[in-house]
Amino acid sequence: MEARAEARYIRVSAQKARLVVDLIRGRQAGEALNLLRATNKRVAPLVEKVVRSAIANAQNRSTDVDVDKLVIREAYVNEGPRAKRIRPAPMGRAYRYQRRMAHIAVTVAEK
Repeated sequence: MEARAEARYIRVSAQKARLVVDLIRGRQAGEALNLLRATNKRVAPLVEKVVRSAIANAQNRSTDVDVDKLVIREAYVNEGPRAKRIRPAPMGRAYRYQRRMAHIAVTVAEK
């Protein structure tokens, strides 16, 4: 029994989100939530929301699921689209920069 949740178009770079997601991969769901609550990164609450959603999806899919036995089986971050912006620069020039987005996916399964 496994359930999946995904958050798409999150305004954070995939590299920064992967730092947090790597912490919870393979851990028990309750332990992962505690770890995310204590993690001092801007993306941690968003990852926590995805994990909670995956747990809720597991409960909705089957009534005999034991939440204490759920494990984060799969957790990964993919790059989303990039928003290209222009910043004024000296002497009438323009510098381009990119606002990166990420897709966060979490799968929970029973041990």
